[in-house]
Amino acid sequence: MALLLGQLAVIAQNYHAVNGSSYAGSLGVGNNPASIVNTPFAWDIDIFSVQAKPATNAVTVYKYSLLSSPANSEYLFDKGYYKRFVQANANVNLLNTRIALNRRAAIAGGINIRSYTGIKTSPYNFIDTLRSSRAFFQMNGGNTDYSLDMVSSSWLEIFGTYAQTILDNERSRLNAGVTVRVSRGLSGAHANLASGKVERVIENGQEIYVLRDAYARYGYSSNFDDWEDGKGSGQNVRSFMTNTEGGASFDVGVEYLIKPYVIADFNDPEERYYDYDWKIGISVLDIGFNQYKHGVNSRIARGFRENVTDIDLDTKFKNLDGIRGFNDSLATIAGAMAQLTGKFNIINPTRLVINVDRYLFDAFYLNADLSINLSPLAGDGRLYVRETNLLAVTPRWETRRLGFYMPILYNTEKQLRIGGAVKAGPLLIGIHNWATLFAKDRMQNGGGYLAFIVRAGRNSEAKRSRKYDCPPY
Repeated sequence: MALLLGQLAVIAQNYHAVNGSSYAGSLGVGNNPASIVNTPFAWDIDIFSVQAKPATNAVTVYKYSLLSSPANSEYLFDKGYYKRFVQANANVNLLNTRIALNRRAAIAGGINIRSYTGIKTSPYNFIDTLRSSRAFFQMNGGNTDYSLDMVSSSWLEIFGTYAQTILDNERSRLNAGVTVRVSRGLSGAHANLASGKVERVIENGQEIYVLRDAYARYGYSSNFDDWEDGKGSGQNVRSFMTNTEGGASFDVGVEYLIKPYVIADFNDPEERYYDYDWKIGISVLDIGFNQYKHGVNSRIARGFRENVTDIDLDTKFKNLDGIRGFNDSLATIAGAMAQLTGKFNIINPTRLVINVDRYLFDAFYLNADLSINLSPLAGDGRLYVRETNLLAVTPRWETRRLGFYMPILYNTEKQLRIGGAVKAGPLLIGIHNWATLFAKDRMQNGGGYLAFIVRAGRNSEAKRSRKYDCPPY
């Protein structure tokens, strides 16, 4: 456990193991607000949970697994000609509480801290032994159009959820729920490089590279400007939090349950109420945005002055002193440059989630979870973050106190991972990629989660056996 916590410290919802589970309780509200109804606990409290998931093809961490010491770790930027990406999300949940008003209605609420970062580049060739801009341009040959997009958003949110049963009959039940959030944008940043054109020319028999065109825009949230080394840490934190901007978002979801075909049992109506053969959930999550104010060093730049070469790049951007030094150097070569002012919004990772949970036998279930990003529909002119989840298939064996899970994950970056998790009483612990436990070069595509959840006793006695149920139609 200590090793997993160490990994998390260096790095959304993404608690894949309990997707679709009736025992998820407050932990399931992030996947579908309707899920808090069909659970046999009067209440539960997610006292603390943390999750992190990185994904990248740009860098590899060597000599480090969950079974080894991070002190021996090394990293290298990967070589080759291809598009680079970095995706990372993380969240911390505090006192997320679910309360059943009755078996047809429930409420939930709590505090979360969430963070999403995404970086994508155009294809380029790279090795980490490069020592000059000219060497980089030579290696890339005819690749004269460079681009980069980066968006990062971190926020604190307070949420409230209400869900209830809206249709119920002998064979099926339909639950619906809604979550409303208010938030404060803790940290926002964006960067964009477009049309980065470089031309190779021969001048006096010497090969040089001339920068012909580029559009660059980069900004960050203004609360970073208030952080000063001369202040105490407490004062810095207060200033940092005070100068944040507000945001809002909401989730909507439904769950449709197909009940087992059983002979009525008068002695156990309460427990049978929560049983199902199929559970199908559909939700739209994180509809909204977080707001930030541009910091004083946010800039936009267009084009280059005449005859700016690779030599100028090496000279101007050597030994930079932070972002102010970068701005001063850029101003000497940019064709036009201006400060970015005012506020900017970053759209949350809005997505459609379809979850299907199938009861198999005894305490075995099979879950499939499909996530489709909707935030890119806002268009290229808007800032947004997105989920890396695409498809998760999770077989599980689960009772009230124990659970064993094996999520098989395929993400939006075409990476396949096999994870695992264990539930023992109030503790849930899992990893997104078993390879990080043994292999010493997979940590950059790992991550995991830890949750501590306390629950009330069941609304009825021990779990009813389903082995004598009638077969389906």
